[in-house]
Amino acid sequence: MARIPPIPDDALEERFLRASGPGGQNVNKVETAVELRLDLNRMELPEGMARRLRTLAGRRITGEGVLVIQAQRHRTQDRNRTEARERLDELLAKAAEPPPPPRRATRPTLASKTRRLEGKSRRGEIKKDRGKPRDE
Repeated sequence: MARIPPIPDDALEERFLRASGPGGQNVNKVETAVELRLDLNRMELPEGMARRLRTLAGRRITGEGVLVIQAQRHRTQDRNRTEARERLDELLAKAAEPPPPPRRATRPTLASKTRRLEGKSRRGEIKKDRGKPRDE
């Protein structure tokens, strides 16, 4: 697995907002949702990893190059913060993995071609025998 560069403190920003969803009466007065913002311009990412990260993140990256992750599933700030950090780590780890090498095309062997044609002719014989009986 490729090495993930450390995240500089000035590149990461957390904001807390009111969450929709579970929380009862608290949902209207406590800011439990977390918006984690990572400025990719301040990070020194290898070129390939940066490209894969932009592809994986998709619409979560703003026009200024800021990755935005929102977490609001849980009722507490701490658990939402932990979930947002975990999702960021997973995204960075996935982007750090190099893509598999492209598949090299191979040609079918003579034996496999022969087996294929024999199977087709056998199947054709079975289907031919299903027809009306012939007068002999």
